[in-house]
Amino acid sequence: MKKLLLIKEIYLEGFKNLGSILIEKYFKIFSWFCFIMFFVVIYAFVYRIATGFAFE
Repeated sequence: MKKLLLIKEIYLEGFKNLGSILIEKYFKIFSWFCFIMFFVVIYAFVYRIATGFAFE
């Protein structure tokens, strides 16, 4: 739980006093997109391991 709170605090600090509201919205959307893509990659990797895919 502490790690999640630390990640949340880092996320909030990263967007404080960033400047233009457009830039702030862009970076927030981009960061969420990156988080989602990271979890898609993790899911695909775990799925391949679980189904017995041969990594050659």
